[in-house]
Amino acid sequence: MQGYELVDLHISGGHNRVIQVFIDHPEGITVDDCATVSNQLSRVYMVENLDYARLEVSSPGFDRPLKRLADYVRFVGERAHVTLRLPLNGRKRFTGFITAVDEGAEEVKLNCEGAEFAFKHSEIDKARLAPEL
Repeated sequence: MQGYELVDLHISGGHNRVIQVFIDHPEGITVDDCATVSNQLSRVYMVENLDYARLEVSSPGFDRPLKRLADYVRFVGERAHVTLRLPLNGRKRFTGFITAVDEGAEEVKLNCEGAEFAFKHSEIDKARLAPEL
């Protein structure tokens, strides 16, 4: 949509439905970008007769979620929190730097405290950037 990337979408509430849309762009997101996307979505939702109480459009923030394999590729060298679906060596949570992505094998490599771990993308339950601020 207009060069923006849909990072995440949350819909909550029953009668008072809140739609939260998180967008990104390589140059970053401004308040004007959020307003542009909000206006566009409002029109689409009106035409589609989608009932909601509030629409919120924002950037994903510094701790942006990593959903697609392409997200890991984009953020190689960045620090991330990764939670696995099932434990590996007795643990499910890892924090470290994304060192590489093997797109063919759909594998993400993470350096945690000097040890290299490789996770299949399908094994990752949740992941977020974890910048040291």
